[in-house]
Amino acid sequence: MNKVPFVTKEQVEEMARTYPTPFHLYDERGIRENVKALKEAFSWNPGFKEYFAVKATPNPFLMQILQEYGCGCDCSSYTELMLSEAIGVKGADIMFSSNDTPAEDFAYADKLGAIINLDDITHIDFLEKTIGHIPETISCRYNPGGLFKISNDIMDNPGDSKYGMTTEQIKDAFQILKEKGAKEFGIHAFLASNTVTNDYYPMLAKVLFEQAVRLQKETGVHIKFINLSGGIGIPYTPDQEPNNIRAIGDGVRRVYEEVLVPAGMGDVAIYTELGRYMMGPYGCLVTKAIHEKHTHKEYIGVDACAVNLMRPAMYGAYHHITVLGKEEAPCDHKYDVTGSLCENNDKFAIDRMLPKIDKGDYLVIHDTGAHGFSMGYNYNGKLKSAELLLKEDGSVQLIRRAETPADYFATFDCFEIGKTLIS
Repeated sequence: MNKVPFVTKEQVEEMARTYPTPFHLYDERGIRENVKALKEAFSWNPGFKEYFAVKATPNPFLMQILQEYGCGCDCSSYTELMLSEAIGVKGADIMFSSNDTPAEDFAYADKLGAIINLDDITHIDFLEKTIGHIPETISCRYNPGGLFKISNDIMDNPGDSKYGMTTEQIKDAFQILKEKGAKEFGIHAFLASNTVTNDYYPMLAKVLFEQAVRLQKETGVHIKFINLSGGIGIPYTPDQEPNNIRAIGDGVRRVYEEVLVPAGMGDVAIYTELGRYMMGPYGCLVTKAIHEKHTHKEYIGVDACAVNLMRPAMYGAYHHITVLGKEEAPCDHKYDVTGSLCENNDKFAIDRMLPKIDKGDYLVIHDTGAHGFSMGYNYNGKLKSAELLLKEDGSVQLIRRAETPADYFATFDCFEIGKTLIS
């Protein structure tokens, strides 16, 4: 299966006349179709709600698109809470899932009326001392430990994860919280990342549903919701089969009816906190080839770098590349596609077979709609790029301008150059 960009060479050439490369580009049509499919897949559960993982793509314009479909926000920091409030998301439409949490973050989440998801049993006292009470609705993050497997395949290693409470701790936490006035409870877990299988959510659901039945029986609490968190991935490589969200939703429904309904818990709402699945395939990084180098290898230098997309440098992650206008040309040239950082891992591709690339060609780096721009930084004094939205009608909207040197020096307002540039 080949990956086809949602933008053409002609469209990019037109955009670049106003917005120089590199820039991140998002596909409004794809985002809307995807969120509608998610809602349909879980429509069997009356309380279903998606809390978009803001960390994946913290852009208010994109968050507002999801908000139109009833999505809430999954926040993990003070600033993400601010961003959610700024677009009018408050109260139970915010899930605050954090770890090693500062007191001011808990206080702000409580002020907004967010559902607080506690990462550790020690956070109960910390939260109570911070805000002066325990909220009536509260959630706890669960980590069963060990390896998480589907059949014989190891999906991830929760036992090596810093997140969540043990089986014994979450039971104790529920009892303590109940004694302190909590009335409605939620369970949350994230046991594997970027899974490309329709079996992950149903398997996770079975673990959490069975745990919920035990907890409700042993502690007498009322479990209001079970949060399956994220973990549904996307096919970064062309040979991977995409997840089928309707099959996933149906798989969770079957486990729900098998485990929760017979236990008298057919009123439990299902929540999700998807980020990568919601936005990943509907964003790309557009960059231009500006140099070529012929030494021990063949290199193509582009005007983007790891500042714009950290995943290949940080994880060795694969992102597919299309050379616009050469989609049908043979991939008979082997390149390392590099950025300009003073780090040898600043490579978008290594030994990648691509069509012959000429200086001035535009490259689309696929699947950057989540954990792309959001993981950016300013190493080497590099500036973050613009973000653009390709609207359903074909027009283009600037949804975040590119940084300028004045932005970079803004926090040096105590130093003369900062004062000069800011003014």
